[in-house]
Amino acid sequence: MLPYNFKYELKLLLRSRWIQLLSLLLLVLFGFSTFNGKQKVEKRKNDILIAKQQVEESDQAMLKLLDSVERGMEVSASPWTIPTSPIAVGNYHPRVAAMESQTMSFVSTGQADMFTHYVKPTVAGDDFALNFTEMTSPVQLLFGSFDLAFVIVYLLPLLIIAFTYNVLSSEKEQGSLRLLASQPISIRKWVFQKLILRFFWLSLLVLVSMVLVFVFVGIQPLAWGSILALLGLTLGYMLFWFALAFLVNLFVDSSAKNAVSLIMLWVIFVLLTPSVINQVGSTLYPMPSRTLMINEMRESKAEATKKQDEILDNFLRDHPEYAINDSTQSRNFYHRYMASQKVVKEELEPIVNNYEEQLRRQQSWSKKLQWISPAIVVQQSLNQLAGTSTEDYGNYRKQVIEFAGEWRDYFTTFLYNNTPFSKNDYAGLPQFEYQVGTSGKIGFSALVLLLIASALLTFGFVLQGKSEKKGLLSQ
Repeated sequence: MLPYNFKYELKLLLRSRWIQLLSLLLLVLFGFSTFNGKQKVEKRKNDILIAKQQVEESDQAMLKLLDSVERGMEVSASPWTIPTSPIAVGNYHPRVAAMESQTMSFVSTGQADMFTHYVKPTVAGDDFALNFTEMTSPVQLLFGSFDLAFVIVYLLPLLIIAFTYNVLSSEKEQGSLRLLASQPISIRKWVFQKLILRFFWLSLLVLVSMVLVFVFVGIQPLAWGSILALLGLTLGYMLFWFALAFLVNLFVDSSAKNAVSLIMLWVIFVLLTPSVINQVGSTLYPMPSRTLMINEMRESKAEATKKQDEILDNFLRDHPEYAINDSTQSRNFYHRYMASQKVVKEELEPIVNNYEEQLRRQQSWSKKLQWISPAIVVQQSLNQLAGTSTEDYGNYRKQVIEFAGEWRDYFTTFLYNNTPFSKNDYAGLPQFEYQVGTSGKIGFSALVLLLIASALLTFGFVLQGKSEKKGLLSQ
């Protein structure tokens, strides 16, 4: 019966032009989404490249100015910008702390449309309040980005629904179900074979379309291992929706009801469940008011400004290595300011930690419940594969804050030792290098999806087997 079903299903799909239509549609969807993702990655690379070029040009001008000052020549520059001052170098010539794109970043935009990919920490800046968000259109955030993850998570299930909703119901409506029931095969096995064959053809079309698109856009050879993980995750997600279609075909009567039931499941798993989990997380772990946090920062800074001399004395008492070369006459604004900033940071650290802890709890809540919806699992896995997940940007922010502290401490030594900055010190400037975090377990996610789909198929076989004995399919 299986060879007959295979030949019959292929002829049926070819005559109905389903395969031709799906081939064209998948090529268009995968092609446009991949091209769109590559364009975003190229823009990100160009923005970082421009920022680094600006730093290089600024450094060249700084070195020329330093050379002129060290030669005793007069320079036409504002006194506070002359690079012999370490604070001038730390504020006006910062390094670019960039989060470079990964090989598979084109797959999913993830959090990339909300967070910036480079910052320039300065000596006088507030590293705990570094802003990593971009000015983004709320309309764009509402509709999201048309990337490969969007096609896989949102659109591919709709194609599967259109491809599978009437496998059995059409036979009932055409009056051929009794003829099929007379064959030496159970109805559920016949439906299973039909859906497996359709899964095979659609999977083949998806694999071929993806590979053709990736070859056309010029994916690096080293990325093909990640592409295999992407293909495995996609097939596992597709199998889940085919398993749902198997259950609906067995237990729902008409084609219209099948279509409505599958669309309802799509809304529940793809739209409703992620929104509910996010809303419940926000309710259980509400975020402290960012406005109040900013106000407390301003109040602490204002209070510290009034006590800068006292703060500086206490700072030098705690750091005798700086007090050795200090004198009352050598104290200036930045001596007092840098000491007061350290105090402000220590006072505000509990407030910032509380804000970040609530955010971490929200994210932990969502991560624990992601297995309720395969759509969330696939989206999170694709974000991890692309290096645009929440964890990736949290890792980047942590590295930038550590670098900001290193940058500030480097020039603080010059400041409190009253040592001018020279050309020889340029080579020792701290440099930022982004360290990619560990990627998520994409294979584990694909395996879980496979197990869920297998459980659904087994449930359909067991429960429908009992129904067949009662003659429910012989109507």
